[in-house]
Amino acid sequence: MELVFGIIIGFIILVILVALHEFGHALQARRSGVVVEEFGIGFPPRAWKKKLKNGILFTINWLPLGGFAKLQGENDSANKKGDYGAVSFFQKTKILLAGVVVNWFIAVILLSVLAFTGLPKILPNQISIPSDTTIISQPVEIATLTKDYPAENAGLKIGDTIIRFAGQEVPTVDNLSEAITQNKGKEVTVIYNREGLEQSASVTLKNDANDEIFGAGLGKREIIKTTWSAPIVGVATTAQFTWATIQGIGELVGSLVRGLVLQLSPDASVREQASSELKTVGDEVAGPIGIVGTIFPAAQQAGLTQIVFLTAVLSLSLAVMNVLPIPVLDGGRWFMMAIFRLLKKKLTLEREEKIQTVGLSILMGLVILVTFADVTKLF
Repeated sequence: MELVFGIIIGFIILVILVALHEFGHALQARRSGVVVEEFGIGFPPRAWKKKLKNGILFTINWLPLGGFAKLQGENDSANKKGDYGAVSFFQKTKILLAGVVVNWFIAVILLSVLAFTGLPKILPNQISIPSDTTIISQPVEIATLTKDYPAENAGLKIGDTIIRFAGQEVPTVDNLSEAITQNKGKEVTVIYNREGLEQSASVTLKNDANDEIFGAGLGKREIIKTTWSAPIVGVATTAQFTWATIQGIGELVGSLVRGLVLQLSPDASVREQASSELKTVGDEVAGPIGIVGTIFPAAQQAGLTQIVFLTAVLSLSLAVMNVLPIPVLDGGRWFMMAIFRLLKKKLTLEREEKIQTVGLSILMGLVILVTFADVTKLF
């Protein structure tokens, strides 16, 4: 039941974030004099529609994967009054980047709120104002569980914090890992805290040197709490996480390219290294199904703070992805438009459609691959 509830929460949050992104496009388009023909929640087929007083067709659609804003004359060469293509380059830039700004602003708001109530410290150099910062160190907690292993079999859950293990205090992850190793093959008592209540469980550890002994991923969270500096920390943390996201994407692309190049080698050991690079990419990339099917359920078990934090990170990730120069996405459309202007060539409807078709084909291929990987991981 918790898994289902987590998946529902994930879908709702993902749809809201994408819909707000599209609302940013629609709002800026109207301010620029462009006619917004339709604003949809989800993707067709259409489930419900209503013509609003401002002339926009508002629709709710059956595929719950975000939303869209349909503009009049959405190709660059359109020139009628109210067409997207008829406005200036600067206005088009503002329209294309409006969704990114909305997603980034959402992340700022959420991280600012968390900076006041308790912001998870994820990065080693995470920004805060020393004079207005309290660091709260929490006990070691269970971050992940391996199915049918001792921790899960004993009834432990993600988010449980470990107080004592086999009679020992375990204030750090290293302390707990050492205690687990020392007691492998034994039945031990684990004292843990769940939702404010102290409980105990009897766990029989494995004794296989080549396998997990306990069957749980461990983590130790530190929480940053501020007062007057919360908005500053919110903006700075969003910028810091944005840069970390860009770096992460760069590393993934680098691993993908290296893996594909090394696969061409006649040397079997080099091809094995290539497989390792490609496996890293597969393990670290998650699409909508991976996010709502695994990440959000885990966060939901860990509490409201983790859900809000993950929502903020997901929002800024959408912002970063949409500024990348990938055809079909906002950044790709702007990049294509800018290149043709620099070359002083007309971006005709035919050229734009060809580029968008190729870009959409590549993007859909990636979506299919990532979705397949997500489903494999989920089941």
